[in-house]
Amino acid sequence: MGTISRADVTDAAEILALQKLAYVSEAEIYENDDIQPLKETLDEVETAFKHHVFLKYVQNGKIVGSVKAIEKDGTCYIGKLMVHPDCQNKGIGKQLMNEIEQQFPNVRFELFTGGKSTRNISFYEKLGYKRYKHEKSPIEETVFLYMEKIKK
Repeated sequence: MGTISRADVTDAAEILALQKLAYVSEAEIYENDDIQPLKETLDEVETAFKHHVFLKYVQNGKIVGSVKAIEKDGTCYIGKLMVHPDCQNKGIGKQLMNEIEQQFPNVRFELFTGGKSTRNISFYEKLGYKRYKHEKSPIEETVFLYMEKIKK
């Protein structure tokens, strides 16, 4: 069992290392190891801490899950939900999503995932997210599926 808390910039290196592990499976789906999460730098992650809320899931003293979000004009944009490959399918992603949504009351939620990432799509649909558009990434060949959730 682990705990969820707000991450800070001192966690950036550990979150980036987790990201590099967690996104290998996405790179394999698209047969492309040049995807943005695998190319992101420590400086870029540290800069994101200035504007985003980062949550971390800590288990046995290590960050094994993370998610980030930012709110703009009534929409909370959720990004980079990740769970260590050895810790997946144990409810950590669901807990992180529930907690990040709690951080932003009374807003619409939006996220995106790769259009071929069927496990991710199914996961988000179980959390109440609905598909609303497909769009090719401007920086890579991936076609993303955008999903939204409007809480009543």
